[in-house]
Amino acid sequence: MKLDELEFQTKYLDSVDKEFYQLLDATALDDAFLISYNKKLCDEIELDYKECETKDFVDFINGKKVLKGSIPYSMVYAGHQFGQFVPKLGDGRAINLGSIKSWHLQTKGSGLTNYSRQGDGRAVLRSSIREYIISEAMYALNIPTTRALAIIGSDHDVYRGPFEIEKGAVVLRASSSWIRIGTFEFFARSEDPKKNLTSLADFVISENYKHLENDKNKYEKFFYELVDKTALLIAKWQVYGFMHGVMNTDNMSVDGISIDYGPFSFMDYFEKHYICNHTDVEGRYSYNNQPYIAKWNLFVLADSLSFIANFENLKQYLDTFFSLHERAYLELMNKRLGLDINLSGDRNLDLIIRLLKVLEESKIDYNFFFYLLSKIENPDDFASVLDNCIYPEHMKKWIEDYKRVLLLDPRPNNQRCEEMSRVNPKYIIKNYMLEEAIKDAQNDDFKLVNDLLNIAQNPFSEHKEFERYSKATPLKYANIKLSCSS
Repeated sequence: MKLDELEFQTKYLDSVDKEFYQLLDATALDDAFLISYNKKLCDEIELDYKECETKDFVDFINGKKVLKGSIPYSMVYAGHQFGQFVPKLGDGRAINLGSIKSWHLQTKGSGLTNYSRQGDGRAVLRSSIREYIISEAMYALNIPTTRALAIIGSDHDVYRGPFEIEKGAVVLRASSSWIRIGTFEFFARSEDPKKNLTSLADFVISENYKHLENDKNKYEKFFYELVDKTALLIAKWQVYGFMHGVMNTDNMSVDGISIDYGPFSFMDYFEKHYICNHTDVEGRYSYNNQPYIAKWNLFVLADSLSFIANFENLKQYLDTFFSLHERAYLELMNKRLGLDINLSGDRNLDLIIRLLKVLEESKIDYNFFFYLLSKIENPDDFASVLDNCIYPEHMKKWIEDYKRVLLLDPRPNNQRCEEMSRVNPKYIIKNYMLEEAIKDAQNDDFKLVNDLLNIAQNPFSEHKEFERYSKATPLKYANIKLSCSS
């Protein structure tokens, strides 16, 4: 399909009052050019690849070209940021273009909006590259997430601090929803909260919970399903060692997906209380705190929904969050370890709990450990694992207990390893890899951006040229902390 044949819908504008959005055009970047586009997402919206290599496509992302049915707008929302309520936030540098094939497209870095506050409405090259690649990395790992269709760069100067000038960029993002818990917070504090929350909730249900549209308890059941989705999401984050970094309520989706990538990180060497965001001085969004914060955010949503749903029912269901999260986490960890939870659940639980401590003590790259485990051909020989521990003594005892549990499993070793290989990727996108791509891109070399996109989308495949990326993160680059501007 050609670019001009795409046709957008903007149902949000028909669903809520005008006070909840701003109609506007993007402020185009100077001398914009294409850096990369995502063929896999092109396939989903049925867009011809050749169209992505045209000036029209760059102009579309840059806001100079508006496609059929699109009415560009930014949304208002509120949010608890690091626990403190901010009554008015919103799309300060993002513009929604409308939806197509169930994907809501949005440009990030498109200039000032009514919600920019002290910001300039711009996104810089480094943060745009990070979001572009990590979106597809998460998707390939089966972690619910926003996606990215393309990224453009420019010669447009963007000021970050008195002595820092960076180049502006725009990411064309795609999501099943851009509505956040913070959106409900804003509507709950409007002049007519019941009316406005009903409109917002009906829109969300029509887009993401359509099977509930005619249910008499649809608002409560929407919340219940979001609790389930979020518990699973956080379990997947933690199983793969992912940290979001800024789990504010305005960064939490009402469709239970990962959104708004800033100072994120995949764990290098395991640290239970690791904080990937150096702005987070109290560790509110540390790796270990993520389930607690997710539940806290959902409680905030329940409070907002109390105008249109039974708060006590919502709160009672929310009490199941930790058991839902734990069940999902253990099921996924059993798969990563090649264990059958039905054979020896309690022993498996003990193994998993002790493993986290052993990983921290042994100093072995988190995801590389699981990959090595899935490649052990001789179940008596774990030398590859021990050789990659800085302190192997801590790992030896755990391995002996692990081998005893494996003896209870009737599956052949090769079958178990094959099943483990489906959930233990060879490649995980780490921050030091992204830093390499960013450094090249700042010198107008975008090859590594596209190579990393390919690796991100195919983490279980072989990438001979980048074999070094499949190994443990070099210690000097391990567990880098980033800022909210990342």
